[in-house]
Amino acid sequence: MALMHRLRRLIRRPLSASTVGARRPSPSAPRRGDVGHEDALRAQLTDDPNNEEAFGALAEIVRRRAAEDPTLDDPLRDSDEIPESKQQEADLAVWSLAEELAGHPRGWYPLIELGRLSLADDPEGAVRRFITAAERDPDGNALAEGLAILRGAGMPVEALGLGVGHWRVREHSPVVGKHLVLAALEAGRVFEAKQHLRALDLHPDTKAVKPLQAELAQAIAAAEQTTPK
Repeated sequence: MALMHRLRRLIRRPLSASTVGARRPSPSAPRRGDVGHEDALRAQLTDDPNNEEAFGALAEIVRRRAAEDPTLDDPLRDSDEIPESKQQEADLAVWSLAEELAGHPRGWYPLIELGRLSLADDPEGAVRRFITAAERDPDGNALAEGLAILRGAGMPVEALGLGVGHWRVREHSPVVGKHLVLAALEAGRVFEAKQHLRALDLHPDTKAVKPLQAELAQAIAAAEQTTPK
């Protein structure tokens, strides 16, 4: 329970102006053989905070370190609680990592991770993080990620609110349009789904858009067949 309270306090805390890429020393995290790899990953993320591969590799290191923390091996603790406690510690470690990197003015991917971690306990805060991430990314990849997470969480209306206010169809990845069409269908808004599908006609990359349009048109047709008249 204490671990969950710590995670919730972090989730609701405003982002700090922390030093990007700096390792936070911990007495429970001695230097290990992967320290050199960790430093290399942090250097990559300092140069490009949106390097998803480097972030994932570094997150795996901090998760493993948190899960191996010997202070969690309390013999008096119920054995069923240990995996949950270690998972919460791992989430705290990844939260701290993402919070560090989110201080970078171009860092949108760390904000996506913060939003993902905070969605269950603080959905409004998570959406705010997705909005900030979308505003930092001119290509629309951050917006697409945020929409995918909200849809995956069963929040299509929130996904529509995020997407409609930030989608620039001529500049963003067409994947954003795909998520908006599907979110509209999941929210039972077939007419709105058709509008988003038509908007994809404005995208300059017709080669990428054409197969998406065919796929989404089929999804709309299927929804119309199952919608009560």
